[in-house]
Amino acid sequence: MSPIRTYSIQTLGCQMNVHDSERIAGSLDAAGYLPAPEGQDPDLIVFNTCAVRENADNKLYGHLSFLAPAKRANPSLQIAIGGCLAQKDQGEILKRAPYVDVVFGTHNVGSLPALLERARIENEAQIEIKEALEHFPSTLPARRHSAFSAWVSISVGCNNTCTFCIVPALRGRERDREPSEIIDEVRALVSEGVNEITLLGQNVNAYGVDFGDRQAFAKLLRECGKVEGLDRVRFMSPHPRDFTDDVIEAMAETENVMPHLHMPLQSGSDRILQAMRRSYRIDRYRGIIEKVRSAMPQATITTDIIVGFPGESEDDFQATLDITRELRFLATYSFQYSKRPGTPAAEMENQIPETVIKERYSRLHEHLNAVSLSVNEEIVGQEREVLVADIEGNRGSGKSEDFRLVHFDAGSCDARPGDLIRVRIDAAKPHFIFANSAPISVTRTRGGDAFESRKRQAESTGVMLGMPTLKSVLIS
Repeated sequence: MSPIRTYSIQTLGCQMNVHDSERIAGSLDAAGYLPAPEGQDPDLIVFNTCAVRENADNKLYGHLSFLAPAKRANPSLQIAIGGCLAQKDQGEILKRAPYVDVVFGTHNVGSLPALLERARIENEAQIEIKEALEHFPSTLPARRHSAFSAWVSISVGCNNTCTFCIVPALRGRERDREPSEIIDEVRALVSEGVNEITLLGQNVNAYGVDFGDRQAFAKLLRECGKVEGLDRVRFMSPHPRDFTDDVIEAMAETENVMPHLHMPLQSGSDRILQAMRRSYRIDRYRGIIEKVRSAMPQATITTDIIVGFPGESEDDFQATLDITRELRFLATYSFQYSKRPGTPAAEMENQIPETVIKERYSRLHEHLNAVSLSVNEEIVGQEREVLVADIEGNRGSGKSEDFRLVHFDAGSCDARPGDLIRVRIDAAKPHFIFANSAPISVTRTRGGDAFESRKRQAESTGVMLGMPTLKSVLIS
């Protein structure tokens, strides 16, 4: 009988990659692998990669260079590379790191166990890149990182043609799951103790394009609202072009849909938005945010900004500073423009010097921190409901309904991860808020029960039930 092989996964990139990593782990579990115990060298190392920015390439090849001596010392160690960078670079990965055993793409994450076995038997690296999706990630087995919070994929791919973005080339055209499949998965997750789900897609509010229903996403939110035991529903990420009033109404009228919207802006300049081929302008974006806040006065908004897009002038950059100050984002995920081969923006004239990009990025970062601090200070003295995510000693943390990270005093309460607590906010920082006194109330939930059950099982068996030494790195 062959010894049981162990694995670890490193995830580089976005929430979609984190979701895919849970499916990769589930497929490995189903094939008889086990997560490597903490502190023990695994028999298999999987990198689930990102290709959105050049920094992601550098991170992967940097990691691989450190593994070369380990592979020489232990030839039975297997290394697998999946995700967007694998879809993009394909055989180039083996040229740069010939000791890699398997390269697989974004469309066939469930094939990894078979590819690993073939690589062992044939003693030869395996490359398998599919040009079309084999299975929706959510239909594959999963090892979920959390007992009470889960991702649910509603679509894959993207039909937009943003000039800076390589994602459509790597994940393909948009494909939508049937609404009944999605709701069945949500109900199944809730039956396992999940009380928070996040609906995932490259452009969630274009959902329905496959079957010709422009109101499909709003309907899906309302259907999630009917699932008994589901406390919280979130989604990411929408696109301003497709964001419609029926979605705002569904958010406002569906009790378990959280009052938070992540709406990528990318630039405050209409001229740059046009060059990016973003298909909306600032007035359109501003109008959406105004409607959301009118329908849900307590809603918070987060966004994405790219600094240093080709041709960005100082006036364009100032327009970005101005709109972020005006719209008062809770948080902004800002990125320095990175030229990606194969994208139209990479061939544009007037590429911005790296020194200018870095200087603008530094200014933007300081500006955004001031905005975020001001937004968080507005709720000092108010109460918030928090879904507990973690408790360590006497301190706990979790997310409020409006997506603020909350640190609270857990020393005098019996809350568990997955439970809901109500706290009074005492202080604020740019990226989180504090509740220094004991929670006002604790609501024990099926999510907390699920966490407690998983913890007991792990303690009794010695087998970790969460993700296998999963390290998620959001590339910036």
